[in-house]
Amino acid sequence: MTRVLNIQQSVYQLCTEHPEIISIMKGLGFENITNPQMLKTAGRVMTLPNGCRMKGISLEKVIETFENNGFTINK
Repeated sequence: MTRVLNIQQSVYQLCTEHPEIISIMKGLGFENITNPQMLKTAGRVMTLPNGCRMKGISLEKVIETFENNGFTINK
């Protein structure tokens, strides 16, 4: 089964559909992703590209990491 991530969806939607990405994102530097309150509040309006800009994390690195973990990325 192909696991597809649409990076224009909110982080909350992505994590709800694919809970396994929470640990991947934490490893990439999104440490607040494990806080359920943050995920339910900021995560509902934050997209992955916006989160990367805010945290100073390379979107390309995030996409590569997800692809290395078996995900297909829709931009």
